[in-house]
Amino acid sequence: MGATDDTGAKDRPATAAERDIRVYDGEGDRLLSTTQFSDRITIFPQRSSISDSRGRVRIMWGQDMLRDMLDGRYRTVICGVNDADNSHGIIAQLVDLTSTSQWTARTVSSYARVFQEAVSVHAAADREPYVLKYDLDSVLVLGLLRPAGRDHFTLDDLGRGFATVAKMLRNRHDRRPVASVSFLGARSNRLIDSATGEEPSFESVLRVMFDSGFRGDVYPPPQLWRVHDAGVFSSYPFPASLDTMRDGGF
Repeated sequence: MGATDDTGAKDRPATAAERDIRVYDGEGDRLLSTTQFSDRITIFPQRSSISDSRGRVRIMWGQDMLRDMLDGRYRTVICGVNDADNSHGIIAQLVDLTSTSQWTARTVSSYARVFQEAVSVHAAADREPYVLKYDLDSVLVLGLLRPAGRDHFTLDDLGRGFATVAKMLRNRHDRRPVASVSFLGARSNRLIDSATGEEPSFESVLRVMFDSGFRGDVYPPPQLWRVHDAGVFSSYPFPASLDTMRDGGF
């Protein structure tokens, strides 16, 4: 089945020369036939967005976020933090593995708790979530602080938090490139759609980030490697043809 581009037209069929291009040496292509693996995805091609002045959010399928951070591919990372226990979040792994960092998972939580207590007294009317800065020397962590008294974020929280993040990144070339977790599948800081009481779709998360002004990379949750029956795209916004198909068109 051919993927569709932004106009809804089907991709042209591959030429004989293109079909002859191999990925692997020897028998690798045959041995790694996708039918043998349950955890896999199919990425659809998208039309070049060079002329799109709105920018895009790039989706990092197949990449190891923690490894990319430690390799210095990003200057800033965005994730969730809370004032109780961050030992299961990516920030705990980052502070433990960054040799120049003076933070620990315990002090990350302690700082969040002190900040949470201070704003409850001096800025109780402010709209959450707040964005905390953790400087690990080699990378800056912008942590969306989970609202007090809750065990989860909502999409509304995410929208306000990323609007603040977008302001903190604007004209700050020293803070780019930037990447974010998807906030899906989290153990410590779950993301819940208030309308359903369940986790939102990845598309909903991307839409909120994009509409809030974020233009960076997002790492999908590992669970999405099991959706091999649905094709995916490598950036957001998705092609207009997807909405056309959802509305019953082709």
